[in-house]
Amino acid sequence: MNKRLIGLLQQLNDFVSLVYPETCCACKSLLADGERHLCIYCIHGLPKTDFFRYKENQLSRIFWGRMRLETGTSLLYFQKGGKVQRVIHQFKYKGNTDLGFYLGTMLGLSLQHAELYADLDLIVPVPLHPARESKRGFNQSRVISDGISHVLSIPCPGNLLVRREYTSTQTKKSRFRRWENVSAVFDIPDAGVIEGKNILLVDDVVTTGSTLEACGQRLLEIPGTKLWIATLAITA
Repeated sequence: MNKRLIGLLQQLNDFVSLVYPETCCACKSLLADGERHLCIYCIHGLPKTDFFRYKENQLSRIFWGRMRLETGTSLLYFQKGGKVQRVIHQFKYKGNTDLGFYLGTMLGLSLQHAELYADLDLIVPVPLHPARESKRGFNQSRVISDGISHVLSIPCPGNLLVRREYTSTQTKKSRFRRWENVSAVFDIPDAGVIEGKNILLVDDVVTTGSTLEACGQRLLEIPGTKLWIATLAITA
């Protein structure tokens, strides 16, 4: 690409930024030069957890007595009507996958020097059914996983875990109904890739943990697997 074309593209980008200035996804203030998706005040002010430091924490306790989990972490606390909800809404329901990848890199950076996550082999996103993924245009857990993979240089192969049955939305179901709904819908096309591996299972938000539990139990059926969990947020 020649210098003149690069210059024209930069001018066009500057014009677009002038007419449609980028705003912070959390607080809607104008972003300064060098800021991406979130302003510096929100990056530092979002309610972050420190779960990555501790084997036992609020997330890992969700799964006590439910499945064999090494440990788990969440980047942020999710509160209804709060900034974290607004940010995740922009990503998940408004299709801002660049934001989702960016949040994934933030989650990856929190794990980069965490001793508890030093021996991971594979990253596996919670899958969507192909029909739902086609309707949305992307799998939010996959986007987050790609961001983590980019930072940690841990592979995130496609379709290690797939969803065979189309289930109705889990958001408003009771814990029992969620488990009843998802306990038999996940499949592993090539178990040999997973056998003996330390797996990081990734999702966007954890509430009851039922979907993560169903996915995790399926992965743990493969001999020699060990399981970790990472999510963008956990309900406060």
